Amino acid sequence: MNEYFIRTAQLLGEEGFSRLSDASVAVFGLGGVGSHCAEALARSGVGTLLLIDSDEVAPSNINRQSIALISTIGRKKTEVLKEKIADINPDCRVFTCDSFVLPENTEEIFSSFPNRPDYIIDAIDTVSAKLSLVSYAREKSIPIICSMGTGNKLHPELFRIADIYSTSVCPLCRVMRRELKKRDIPALKVLYSEEVPVSPKSEGEQKASGRPAPASIAFVPPVAGLLIAGEVIRELSGVR
Repeated sequence: MNEYFIRTAQLLGEEGFSRLSDASVAVFGLGGVGSHCAEALARSGVGTLLLIDSDEVAPSNINRQSIALISTIGRKKTEVLKEKIADINPDCRVFTCDSFVLPENTEEIFSSFPNRPDYIIDAIDTVSAKLSLVSYAREKSIPIICSMGTGNKLHPELFRIADIYSTSVCPLCRVMRRELKKRDIPALKVLYSEEVPVSPKSEGEQKASGRPAPASIAFVPPVAGLLIAGEVIRELSGVR
């Protein structure tokens, strides 16, 4: 075994670590949640990562994203993270896609990869993309976990992993529950926060849609990404 992973194998056992080495995980969205999640998966010995994000690193990403540095501003997020993973775990096979996820191209995105993922991680902001991934995962019987809202939060200790129909407080969960009911989807594992969103103290960025971007801070989205990575690693390795 590569000495990089000796301490991981101590916790998971050789069989559990071998399962991770054989596993393929798709991470959609490489922002504050997804970039830290994907990095943790690579550091834990996951054998194949499929990374999907259409954005480039922006100056405002530096406060929370694993791939955001002064030197990486303007570069594709997928490209930067692929390089970083190669410097962490050279044995990890990394495939990338720079497409923006839409209901009409979800199947095409998955078919562009050489293998079917064993797990899907949704760290995307848009509801339509989330619903498309959830529908695809259900149709193909692939486990999925979705990150709910992490913006306008100050207390990462209030994150929980639960079925979406058991959640409370989170505004995004409320919207997703309504849309999932319309589609007769009876369950969905999510990471969400029980913290009431904080009101921003000043105006910030505008999204492409014209809506204000949520405020964020260095110690909240990364924690969400690590919690999701932990859940996926425990499931894939068979060590709860």
